[in-house]
Amino acid sequence: MADPQRIWTAALIVIGDEILSGRTQDRNVAQIATWLNVQGIRLTEVRIIADDSGAIAEAVNMLRARNDYLFTTGGIGPTHDDITVDAIAGALGVEVEIHAQARAMLESYYETRGGLTEARLRMARVPAGSCLIENRMSGAPGIRHGNIFIMAGVPYITAGMLESLTGKLEGGLPLLSATVGCWVAESEIADLLAEAERGHEGCQIGSYPFFRDGRTGANFVVRSTDQAVLDRCVADLGLALEAGGWPVIAGGI
Repeated sequence: MADPQRIWTAALIVIGDEILSGRTQDRNVAQIATWLNVQGIRLTEVRIIADDSGAIAEAVNMLRARNDYLFTTGGIGPTHDDITVDAIAGALGVEVEIHAQARAMLESYYETRGGLTEARLRMARVPAGSCLIENRMSGAPGIRHGNIFIMAGVPYITAGMLESLTGKLEGGLPLLSATVGCWVAESEIADLLAEAERGHEGCQIGSYPFFRDGRTGANFVVRSTDQAVLDRCVADLGLALEAGGWPVIAGGI
């Protein structure tokens, strides 16, 4: 029987020179992190890597070894600079091959769109031994090899791939959260926050300051896998803040 207290973890590698240059703003980190939480999996680390085979391979081998799952986004398109498949195959010590099912999917998708060219066929290339992640958005599938999930960099395509994986990965309890806002400088109540966290086993409290109209405040995000424990911590934290004379903002800002 699986341990209900086991924490399942994942890492994410965002691949692409365009992300590092600032030309393209990444939106996949937030959507993948949110999706993983619902699956009961914690995103523990994110790396942004250039289109460099050596750097990709090094990051893949390190992160797949210390997490239950590794996700990558970017670099699996039809152009010469889409090198993610080659880099990951190199990291795994396997050959790159044309996946027959992926080829059939692409042939069907491009049948009325100019046919399957050599460039488009690149999107059927996978590290040997891989299976596919369904992509109903653009025809080109994602790739799974062991605990590695190789996905598109385009956010709406990534979202579709995540949808096809929903409920199919082993995970723990979903991480729940609630926010308590307050008009107070976080430095003034650091001890209060630490005491609240110690007093509610199974909860973590993160503090995130904000500034509005010349005033200083902070949102305190309480996280737990147990709804009852979460509710008690939120209630007690609110009471402690109010007792100290600091006005509470329900739900935060």
